[in-house]
Amino acid sequence: MTSKKTGYLLGAIAGAGVMAAAVAGAGMRLPDAHADGAHLIKASTAPIFAPPPGAPMSFADIFDKVSPAVVSINVTSRVDASALRRIPGFENFPGGPPGGGGDDEDGPPQSGGGGGGGRTERGQPKLPTQQSAGSGFFISADGYIVTNNHVVENAETIKVVLKDETELDATVVGRDEGTDLAVIKVKGGRANFPFVSFENAGKPRVGDWVIAVGNPFGLGGTATAGIISAYGRDIGENFVDYIQIDAPINRGNSGGPTFDIYGRVIGVNTAIFSPSGGSVGIGFAIPADVADSVTKQLISGGKIQRGYIGATIQNFTADMAEAQGLGSQKGAIVSDTVAGGPSARGGLMPGDVIVAVNGVAIKTSIELTREVAKAKPGDVIKLDVIREGKHRAIEIRSGIRPSEKDLALNDNTPGGGDHGLTTPPTAPHPSVLGMALGPLDDAARRRLNAPPEAKGVVIESVDPTSDAGQKGIRRGDIIVQAPLGRQVTTAAEVEAAAAEAKKAGRPGVVFGILRQGRTTYLTLKFVPG
Repeated sequence: MTSKKTGYLLGAIAGAGVMAAAVAGAGMRLPDAHADGAHLIKASTAPIFAPPPGAPMSFADIFDKVSPAVVSINVTSRVDASALRRIPGFENFPGGPPGGGGDDEDGPPQSGGGGGGGRTERGQPKLPTQQSAGSGFFISADGYIVTNNHVVENAETIKVVLKDETELDATVVGRDEGTDLAVIKVKGGRANFPFVSFENAGKPRVGDWVIAVGNPFGLGGTATAGIISAYGRDIGENFVDYIQIDAPINRGNSGGPTFDIYGRVIGVNTAIFSPSGGSVGIGFAIPADVADSVTKQLISGGKIQRGYIGATIQNFTADMAEAQGLGSQKGAIVSDTVAGGPSARGGLMPGDVIVAVNGVAIKTSIELTREVAKAKPGDVIKLDVIREGKHRAIEIRSGIRPSEKDLALNDNTPGGGDHGLTTPPTAPHPSVLGMALGPLDDAARRRLNAPPEAKGVVIESVDPTSDAGQKGIRRGDIIVQAPLGRQVTTAAEVEAAAAEAKKAGRPGVVFGILRQGRTTYLTLKFVPG
């Protein structure tokens, strides 16, 4: 390792020398090789290593200024029981279910060490503990610290380590799963902590310098530098357009700040893209304006409330728009509505395409979620919806968005899919676009474990070479709409919809497919010829 590092350093020094010689050569007179006492004459006194405008000679002054406000965060939490039971030797570990003895409040937390977890006074086994580390930074002199939600969400104890290695206990003030932000506060009455501020007025450009400071791999107090690579990165989170940076960040940098060259916080480091788990130059930070707004709300109220319409949605793609004769229209399709929820009460229906919220055009399902989230509970949300090719206005009174964990649990609804389909169909079925179709009768409902209110046509088999087979349609799926927005209950209706679309010169048909209790829309194209 030493020789390799030395090699890199020597290479860098040698490279700098070559560059210097090239720069100097432009202003030098080469000597005559045959002349005695020949020497080089400098034609300019400009510094050889003068950086171009905007490039700092060093980040040391900035680091000295901001680093005292950056902290390491060490967290002790309980091992998840379900994860523990996947480890050989722990398959029958009884702790951890909700309401069980895995998190009994009696007695102090036990040190896990990776083996047993001790026992409570009631005799229930305690889950072992685990240690993790992240980063954070002070945003006030009285001890409020910003970090990531995933750093502290399961914390039993939190230790904050300052630059001078002072350790302080801290507690969670508030967390927001939607943006992965959290605020913690150190205990005690001290009110003179060094702190930094979010930069909301000025916005660095792509290509501007940034500095990341944090606790990678538990090393603490580490500075790295790079540039802003891009804005508006969507990495699958609902409420954040991330900043992409190439300043190296690694495990443990989560929750740490990204600074501009003036020492102002322009982002909160949250995630990396990495096949190896280490930095490959693609990191993501939550923008300062989002972090500033959320953390202020957490400090004032401890939680974030967002608008909610109670609908499952997906992107309305270019293929779907073309198949529906809607040109280049973009938006979000309603797959399902929550029974008794705001959308169901307001008249929104599966198959509706939402193209605007409160007058703001919508291009994707993420944009719809973000616009709806801006509403306060009880606000009226005005939707522009396309249904059966025609625009209509729908008003929905916003509810309160459940936690991300509760929403994820609601996604796991049973029904549909391949369950109960171990035997082949007993009679021939009409085929449409490579799919053999059968009725959704009582026998099929029992066989598929389909919800009693479901209506549609059962897919009994799929030609794997068809567009349906290539797009993942499988036996046991249920066609509930064909085309988009038109409910079907017989194979003949599906055949008629396909024939109608083909006669109209459309490239395919948008189908609503019910699987495992959820409806998904996709376009199946006609085979040329």
